[in-house]
Amino acid sequence: MTETSSSGLTRRALLRAFAATAVTAAPTYSMAAGFLRGGGDIRRIRMYSGRTGERLDMVYWIDGDYIKDAVKEINFFMRDWRVDQVKTMDLRTIDIMAASHNLLDVSEPYMLLSGYRSPQTNAMLRSKSRGVARNSLHMQGQAADLRLASRSVSQIANAAASCRAGGVGKYYRSNFVHMDCGDIRTWGG
Repeated sequence: MTETSSSGLTRRALLRAFAATAVTAAPTYSMAAGFLRGGGDIRRIRMYSGRTGERLDMVYWIDGDYIKDAVKEINFFMRDWRVDQVKTMDLRTIDIMAASHNLLDVSEPYMLLSGYRSPQTNAMLRSKSRGVARNSLHMQGQAADLRLASRSVSQIANAAASCRAGGVGKYYRSNFVHMDCGDIRTWGG
């Protein structure tokens, strides 16, 4: 049964208009670092680097506040190890990583393949692979390439994409997922 208002609009049409308005407003909230689905009241990031042998298991956010020293350690861990340069990582990317990890319900740490990349490192990697963007968000401290042994590329990418907070790339042949806090988009088979 369809109800019609005195203006000639059906109830369904009014609901569609309301839903469209809500969807339009949603990106403002979804981009807020504290609003990610799966983020939680305590945010923790667990990673290891096969390149440096370093490990990180860090609570970096509690009840709406980032912990300055923890963030500093995350920045150091995600440095460009090739040239030993540290960049302040965009906390939105860290939040996406942590929320995705929570959604996957694993205790295994991420293997960090790439966090910050200096322009020199990005150019070197670009010369060896067509998959490296000229203006990569890695150079802005806004991206990470990650892997979990216990989860597939599709599972990790689906968790990251469900956050609706940035870019998610699937790299099946190299067995990793790219996460960034740029525009919401996905790529890869």
